[in-house]
Amino acid sequence: MNQLDALKQFTTVVADTGDFRQLAQYHPQDATTNPSLILKAVQKPEYAHLLQETMQRFRGRPLDEAMDRLIVRFGTEILQHIPGRVSTEVDARLSFDTEASFSRGERLIELYQAEGVPVERVLIKVASTWEGIQAAAKLQQRGINTNLTLLFSFCQAVACAQAKVQLISPFVGRIYDWYKKSAGAAWNEAASSGANDPGVQSVRQIYEYYKHFGIQTEVMGASFRNTGQILALAGCDLLTISPELMAELQKSDAPVQRALDPAHAKAAEIQRVQYDERQFRWALNEDAMATEKLAEGIRAFAVDAVKLEKLIQAA
Repeated sequence: MNQLDALKQFTTVVADTGDFRQLAQYHPQDATTNPSLILKAVQKPEYAHLLQETMQRFRGRPLDEAMDRLIVRFGTEILQHIPGRVSTEVDARLSFDTEASFSRGERLIELYQAEGVPVERVLIKVASTWEGIQAAAKLQQRGINTNLTLLFSFCQAVACAQAKVQLISPFVGRIYDWYKKSAGAAWNEAASSGANDPGVQSVRQIYEYYKHFGIQTEVMGASFRNTGQILALAGCDLLTISPELMAELQKSDAPVQRALDPAHAKAAEIQRVQYDERQFRWALNEDAMATEKLAEGIRAFAVDAVKLEKLIQAA
């Protein structure tokens, strides 16, 4: 059995791509997208027709609506290749606006429903800012499931649990990137890999906290740099993996051991914590890595959203 199939015994495998033609060979359950992945896909010749067709159908609509319709078109196509759910992201430029994020999430669901996609097959992705988490809480109350992205710290995970969101996406690779860059010449790759990888440790802490207290929110490790990070999180509820890393896992027959176990988490000694807005903002501010990576991630997604808008205007 190859490593990808072995991993599926412990963990739900999710494809991290906007390139839905790559999906069939890996048989993922779910798929995730973001503005950067959609931008990458829409520039490939084989997907150019999706942009043209969407613009022909909805020309003259406001730019933000045209963008939502394009990403919903990609999501609808992806759903034809997977049995589960697709994650579709609210515009990152709304990350500090609770009401606008909530409204945009509602509209994305309405657009999916207009294409015949049932609400339970979509996760609305929102950045894990305080405002994003509150928007997600409101969406969940409306029966719209959410995926809280750009999550780098324990306080973000706790606030998401308090908001009863469906799923969180802690970013393993970007946490690793920050610590590696911060250490500079002193970085020891061997000593900081596998279970000792700072990104892996962050997800383990969140997973164990959730399982210990019976929190229903799903934990989906995201943003991987190598297969070692993925295998060190075998047993996590879900892992969203790029097609390139899925291909690597598929080529290897090395054994896969379960690394995260709910029974182990139940037995651990863990203190329950809570955050109101003031405490959340302070805890996030105290974590330099999370503060920098959250801001950087929002900026990067916003830049790609603008690039996507330019392609839409030019279509």
